[in-house]
Amino acid sequence: MPAAPGGPRPDVVSPMSAPDRESARNPRAEAEARLGGVAARVLEPSPPAVPAGPWAADDPVDPEGAAAPVSPVPGPGPTWAALARDDPALAAWCAPRWLAAWPRLTPPPPGLAATRLALHRLAVTVVSPARWAETGRIGLRWTLGGFGTPFFGDDVQVRVVGARLVVQRAGRARAHDITTLAAAAAAAGVEPGLAVQDQAGAPPPGDLGAPLAVDPAAADWLGGWFGFACSVLEELRAGAPDGGATRVQLWPEHFDLAVELGDQMAGARASVGASPGDEVHPEPYLYVAPWGEVPDDPQFAARGFRGAELTLAALRAAPDQRGRALDFFRAALARLADRPEETE
Repeated sequence: MPAAPGGPRPDVVSPMSAPDRESARNPRAEAEARLGGVAARVLEPSPPAVPAGPWAADDPVDPEGAAAPVSPVPGPGPTWAALARDDPALAAWCAPRWLAAWPRLTPPPPGLAATRLALHRLAVTVVSPARWAETGRIGLRWTLGGFGTPFFGDDVQVRVVGARLVVQRAGRARAHDITTLAAAAAAAGVEPGLAVQDQAGAPPPGDLGAPLAVDPAAADWLGGWFGFACSVLEELRAGAPDGGATRVQLWPEHFDLAVELGDQMAGARASVGASPGDEVHPEPYLYVAPWGEVPDDPQFAARGFRGAELTLAALRAAPDQRGRALDFFRAALARLADRPEETE
């Protein structure tokens, strides 16, 4: 099997052990320590908390504060992919963090659908409300092994790591088995609620004391899916020509990772993202959902919504999965931008 673009891909990716993933973490500091103190950017949120601004969160790929940091995306400095190309040890470190030597997506475990639904409820009812109570914002991010909040307040982060809930506060972390929504809310120190209850797609909390069907293998696979999506969408955002891209966030109401790109006045703006599956799609898929009129084009014939989609099966069949995803997104966005003006 040929190596993935950007570095030698290990045959078996060895992510951080569960205790290490569940301990208190500062992903940017970990990366800079790995490079001997060189300034670096990573995909995961890092402390300190950002209390103000439109996003109230750090930008994982912003070069501000460093002339040329090592970055997951092309920019003024070197990329992780370039550094890892001839360094197998660094490639193995980068792979589970989706910085370089990107692992291939494997077939989803049988328990993915039930796990997705359980974690969707957890995101909406506990994880997002923890951030909402402090910042009035609901957006989540990919984190190693799953998803979670950006840091807020006293450097607090609530995140899902596989089948465990980790609550980190002021440099200390505690991990809890995911059992029920009530137990998760107690562990996070929040009232279970629906910060996004008025948003379409948000599932009701249901019985807060009922067991959550979270399969560890499926939860780990889902964390990999969101990591893959984050790495692709951040590269897409970095190359957006109009400067109007939003941040890449995991929206709890739909439980998908997405970014908004394109010129709205020209009818070329769209939501671009990666869904773990929904009522219409039993498996994960990538999508481009235009804000305006959808082109009369076979490319824009998605099931269940007005837009374009790329199935997991098509993505997994590609020799270069990240390249296939980027090509899909760029082709759909180019089609929106190149449409001729409507005439009366």
